Amino acid sequence: MSSLATPIRLTLPDGSVREYAAGTTGLQVAESIGKGLAKAAVGIELDGEVQSLQLPIARSARIRILTRDSKEGLEVLRHSAAHVLADAVKRIRPQAKLWKGPPVDDPRYGFYYDIDFGDQPITQDELPRLEQLMHEIVQQDVPFVLESLPRDEARALMARHGEDYKVATIDKIPTDQPITFYRSGGFVDLCKGPHVPSTGRIGQGIAVLALAGAYFGDDAHNRMLTRIYGHAFADKKAMDAHRHNLEEAQKRDHRRLGVDLDLFSTMGDLGAGLILWHPKGGFVRHKMEEYWRQAHLRGGYDIVYSPHIAKADLWQTSGHLDFYKDSMYSGIDIDGAEYRLKPMNCPFHVQIFKQKRRSYRELPFRWAELGTVYRYENQGSLHGLLRVRGFTQDDAHLFLREDQVEAEIERCLRFVIDMLRAFGFHEYEMNLSTRPAKSVGSDASWQKATAALRRALEAVGLPYAVDEGGGAFYGPKIDVKIKDTLGRTWQCSTIQCDFNLPERFDMTYIDANGQKARPVMVHRALLGSLERFFGVLVEHHGGAFPAWLAPVQAVLLAVGERHAEPVRRLAAELRGRDLRVDADDSNEKIGHKIRHHLFQEKVPFVAVVGDQEVANGTVTVRSRVDGDLGAMPVAAFAELLGRLVAERS
Repeated sequence: MSSLATPIRLTLPDGSVREYAAGTTGLQVAESIGKGLAKAAVGIELDGEVQSLQLPIARSARIRILTRDSKEGLEVLRHSAAHVLADAVKRIRPQAKLWKGPPVDDPRYGFYYDIDFGDQPITQDELPRLEQLMHEIVQQDVPFVLESLPRDEARALMARHGEDYKVATIDKIPTDQPITFYRSGGFVDLCKGPHVPSTGRIGQGIAVLALAGAYFGDDAHNRMLTRIYGHAFADKKAMDAHRHNLEEAQKRDHRRLGVDLDLFSTMGDLGAGLILWHPKGGFVRHKMEEYWRQAHLRGGYDIVYSPHIAKADLWQTSGHLDFYKDSMYSGIDIDGAEYRLKPMNCPFHVQIFKQKRRSYRELPFRWAELGTVYRYENQGSLHGLLRVRGFTQDDAHLFLREDQVEAEIERCLRFVIDMLRAFGFHEYEMNLSTRPAKSVGSDASWQKATAALRRALEAVGLPYAVDEGGGAFYGPKIDVKIKDTLGRTWQCSTIQCDFNLPERFDMTYIDANGQKARPVMVHRALLGSLERFFGVLVEHHGGAFPAWLAPVQAVLLAVGERHAEPVRRLAAELRGRDLRVDADDSNEKIGHKIRHHLFQEKVPFVAVVGDQEVANGTVTVRSRVDGDLGAMPVAAFAELLGRLVAERS
């Protein structure tokens, strides 16, 4: 019997099994299940690997039909939209040279394409035309056809089309891997896929959104290309909602608000990716750190500090030089020895543990540090406070007996939720990230650590997804993504269970039997990077910080020149109560002052002082959120501010 006649057995998500002829396509399988499913389908997953619907299925497998509203389905949709974007670009700039166009996991964009426009650079004004062309290509409903070519023919094809970057990419493809293209009408692109069956399946929920720069090969020594960002959603309604959110996000962009509110700046040419904290931003950071320290001390943690550099030997033992070297900065020669800037704090906390003999009775140790670390980021990927080269990590490391691990991880999860709520975040996504391909340690230790994380998640009752292969090189982890006002998710908190660093550093304690035992190490960050969290916090609140964080909680406004002295005196009195109050005794009209401080400077409260207020010992209060609160005694106003600070509201 020929292989084509041999049936394949496909196991559906509900456990049922269906037989099909070998060579049946994913689309045919979807059609056999139901017309509605076939219409919504954009891809198929075979034993966890995503494949184009239009390709034949060669073997028996567990399958899942991917619809346009699923996470994996949207990735296929967005990858296909990137292909259509490149097609549209070549129609208006035939001489443009393409590099790559992947889908991306970004709250703003769904895909991009990096392109060399040569001496005909594209402008922002041309993006609507590109988007219209994409819609026209989608409406033509042209099939996506997979083709495979021998290496020489593939190179010749791309050279004939003038695609120098594609030729360079082909030369890097291992000789044992096929070289594949996807063709749609007259456009062909070097690509592994997967893609939807035809351009019409992409639908009308597409947009071309922004331009940026990107180096070929992600190497700053190479030519700068133009990156065109776009997005694709399941339908036009979702795309319209995203456009609205992008407009709102632009208003909330922490880089713009950082300038407008005088919070921070970057070093620019004197130090890309390095942050200068201005007095107002520095004060907000101070309040963040103050609350963080108080919460940790109440939670049974001790505060530690560690150096910014160490001998390379430390990073060799930890494994960072083997597994993290590309993110570390070059060595510094000190007295003939090589030192490295620290990318992480954990090896230093290990050294504190090893300074003396430890007993099982002392465990757990919970050591926390706001430690500044340095990691290399490609200059093209630097982004305000969100991607920087030097940042402060709100780090902690727990050293535990094995019987303490699960309870401590559960305790960490509850701490994460409490900390994030204090800053106004109430929605989260949890991921359990498992062992990556490049890692250290035994299978047994990884399984033990992963099981402990899983049980802790289940004990707290938090829903979670599994990110296969997403763990750190030394252990599995729980990643917490927070959801902001616009529904965007941001990676911040992480809890990592590590059986490997204690082994690599030969860490021991004396157990109840007087024998040496190996501790378990838990790495834990609640806010992640303070810089990144501050940027997210600015955008979440739109720069309008709650009263407990605001650098200025209230401004007292003098109605006229004769009220200047009472305003200055009252401001000094309130500052004496540890309230952050300024005085505005300028000659501007009172309406202008109110608008300026509440809505431009985003101060939580203003309090007007005129003849009546001076006579009655009151202030007339207006809230940025609640509007006119009327006249109240100065003591009552001070009590209101104090209560909001105490309640962190």
